[in-house]
Amino acid sequence: MDKIVLPAISPTIAPWFLWYVKKYQVGKFFHATRILKGSQPPSIPAEVPIIIYLNHPSWWDPLLCVVASEFFPGRAHYAPMDAAMLAKYGIFRKLGFFGVEPNVKGAIAFLRMGEAILAKSGTMLWLTAQGEFRDVRERPPMLKSGLSTLLHRLRRGIVLPLAVEYPFWNEKKPEALMAFGQPIDASQQQLPNVEAWTALLEQAMAITQDKLAQSVISRDKDQFDLILSGKSGVGGVYDLYRRMKMQLLGKRFETEHE
Repeated sequence: MDKIVLPAISPTIAPWFLWYVKKYQVGKFFHATRILKGSQPPSIPAEVPIIIYLNHPSWWDPLLCVVASEFFPGRAHYAPMDAAMLAKYGIFRKLGFFGVEPNVKGAIAFLRMGEAILAKSGTMLWLTAQGEFRDVRERPPMLKSGLSTLLHRLRRGIVLPLAVEYPFWNEKKPEALMAFGQPIDASQQQLPNVEAWTALLEQAMAITQDKLAQSVISRDKDQFDLILSGKSGVGGVYDLYRRMKMQLLGKRFETEHE
């Protein structure tokens, strides 16, 4: 069997891409990026691999993961990507992404790559475990079996559920909100089969999603810690008019609607 070569991570392109995503993608198209207070991930020893699996409501999910990767400094980050999309967006080949075909051969390749990644110290694997776009309100979250199969074979690493939502609150642009769930130590689980793993992962994800949803419904930003400030206000001529009006009145101009 051929030796598995881990995906390339360019020390030049990776930091640039993080800066680009924060400034010109997530930072530009969202009012703010926030994490639920008390849900920040724990400190995990470098020799223990980490698997992050998240729900998949939006095209934005991988880019939000890029922002969330800063919670894990010093780690090498890897993620699967549809092979056709990886061919289309070639820059991701330098950022730890590896192509997966939507067939049995692709599933086997994913398992082999996942095992090779998690066998190395200081690594992380990020997965949109639902495998397709699903509504945040769907229960159970309906996870695909790829991660469950990997964990049943490997039985190693810390698994963290990550719930994400993109609600509109009081501003023109939406919020990007996230919450990490309770860690699962794969080495301590005595689960008999892949189906049992899937049930455990779906339950942990649902609990994390429900906890995040409660705070999303409250529309209370004080329940969150700010990760990244975006843009606010209506913009254009109307905000220019408002700014000039406030200046004439000797008052401070606030861009936020709230």
